[in-house]
Amino acid sequence: MKNLSFMRLSLWIYLAIFFAYLLGPLVIMSATAFNSPSFPRMTPWECLTFEWFSALFQDERILNGIWNSILVGAGTVVLSVAMGLAGALMLTQIWPKLRATYYTIIIAPILIPGVVIGISTLVFWDRINRMLGLGADSWLSNGLFLTIIGQSTFIASYCMLVLVARLQRYDVALTEAALDLGATHAQAFRKVLLPFMRPAIASAAVLAFLASFENYNTTTFTFGEYPTLTIELAQKVRYGITPAISALAFIIVVLTVFAALANEAGIRRKELVAAARKKATVEELESGKLRLPGFLSSNVAAMVLVVVACAAVAVVGTATVYSPQQCIADVQEQKRLETEERIQELRRQRELRRQQQEAEQGSTAPARPAPSTGTGNNSGFGGVFAPGSLSGNEEDGAEAEEEPQNDNSGFGNVFDPGALSNEGAESSSGN
Repeated sequence: MKNLSFMRLSLWIYLAIFFAYLLGPLVIMSATAFNSPSFPRMTPWECLTFEWFSALFQDERILNGIWNSILVGAGTVVLSVAMGLAGALMLTQIWPKLRATYYTIIIAPILIPGVVIGISTLVFWDRINRMLGLGADSWLSNGLFLTIIGQSTFIASYCMLVLVARLQRYDVALTEAALDLGATHAQAFRKVLLPFMRPAIASAAVLAFLASFENYNTTTFTFGEYPTLTIELAQKVRYGITPAISALAFIIVVLTVFAALANEAGIRRKELVAAARKKATVEELESGKLRLPGFLSSNVAAMVLVVVACAAVAVVGTATVYSPQQCIADVQEQKRLETEERIQELRRQRELRRQQQEAEQGSTAPARPAPSTGTGNNSGFGGVFAPGSLSGNEEDGAEAEEEPQNDNSGFGNVFDPGALSNEGAESSSGN
């Protein structure tokens, strides 16, 4: 029992980590669409706002990108599903020994990088355009045409895989019976095979549209004058992201969840109706008194769908009456006060550091000697430039006369001005 409980706990922990890793970024990005700062962030939370949805619907580049993506997606769906269905039918009709080789060739575009497909598409059709002598504005150089062709080369392989999986369950005897009853091949295809393949065709169409809508690697070389949504988003992120992109992501997530719930609710509804008809008696079927289960009866997906729809209506209704201007003004005022307090605190810290530095310099600096009142000069020039050095002092002059002249230089008073007069006096006295 302990091991079983531990295994269950580990399983729940693993599922929690898995879904947190899978859905965490989507939840955080969706939440940033309702926060008021101009840069997408969840914390700190400032004000609940819906202005980024308004900014999204006023952005002409984003709206133009969405429209181009829809056009490219529609063209890619038509071309990819047609090629995928043809490839799937060809796979069932080809010689069995060649099926493996044919299957490898058809699947190969999935393995080729999108960048290579984009460049090759651009170079190939540009060469065809030059060979036909058409100008740069021809339909072979049109961005929509090149993007649809480039994306369909590998999306058709995805569609073929979906259609092959459905086609493997098809009984060829149904087509043979239709032909035996006088139907042509076209009638057998249209009235027997095509209705059987309808669910797979719908799934392949959805897959092709989503793959086209989110494609970037191939489209970045072929879009020309028709940038798709992914191209516009990449260009916007390059120059700065805003919460308007988060609002777009939230809308896409909600629409995807809504479509998935609607599909699941429809499938569950059909199952419940089929089970009710199976349990009904012959009298109830003939009289038409059979009570079919309601849309919400034993249908969890339908219940969640209703909750999501009500939440969406509530959000839209709140956005029409709610104004975050007062909250934004209060937040800005609070930020201004916090900024002033921070500036004052920095000034106080700077002043305190300056005072500490002055105190340290005052305690470590040596004491300056008091200036002398006499005529001495302590400069490096020995008082040569003192004003009284030229006039001199009588007492100093007298003392200088009394002091014997003693020169300790290496030249032995040879340059003394009185040396010549002294030698002349000595020579006259000797004579």
